[in-house]
Amino acid sequence: MPEPIKFIIDGKECTAEPGQTIYEAAKANGVYIPVLCHFEGLKPVGSCRICSVRVNGRWMAACTQPVAPGMVVENHTTEVEEYRRALIEMLFVEGNHFCPACEKSGNCELQALAYRYQIMVPGFPYLFPKKDIEAFPKFLLEHNRCVQCRRCIRAIQTPDGKKIFDMKNRSGRVRINVDRKLAAKLSEEEAQKAMDICPVGAILKKEVGFRIPIGKRKYDKKPIGSEIEESK
Repeated sequence: MPEPIKFIIDGKECTAEPGQTIYEAAKANGVYIPVLCHFEGLKPVGSCRICSVRVNGRWMAACTQPVAPGMVVENHTTEVEEYRRALIEMLFVEGNHFCPACEKSGNCELQALAYRYQIMVPGFPYLFPKKDIEAFPKFLLEHNRCVQCRRCIRAIQTPDGKKIFDMKNRSGRVRINVDRKLAAKLSEEEAQKAMDICPVGAILKKEVGFRIPIGKRKYDKKPIGSEIEESK
């Protein structure tokens, strides 16, 4: 058996298995690092940068960076938390997020992160971009809420590996694109999986809106990350 790797997070000595990322090792040691694009079982891409930490003084994405012996990680510091807060605020102002009317309210990871960081009003001006809603046989794609985390691209594929979701355009015009022929063949279960894998309310399975009452939604009683922090 390989020896555990010793490293430090915010002054706490932790251990990691060889090959574990900083995010995985932190979670195993009861330390919460916020993520948005990352999802268990999917290859990490580090696209949202919400998980950013400082490692030996350098910025790194915790979901993609493997742990190394002697690594010193800054996670819950003022500088790191302010950086994450700014990223979350920018995601809100770059889209059109009307939380009270959203079917994902209470189950939305972006909304939950805003509550955790006590963001009442973003510090950046709203852009109010003009974005549309696309309808497909089993689901709706609400571009106003999409944060381009790419979870749907990595998770929802045909049995032979064809992608149903993909990215279209570049730079500021980038958006999620859907293969209509493949989307028409999605089963009810696959459409539900697409909705569940989305961290916000961008993918909505038809005819199931607001099915979970207020008070029983995922983040109604405990903040995001509490299940990790309470595990140790």
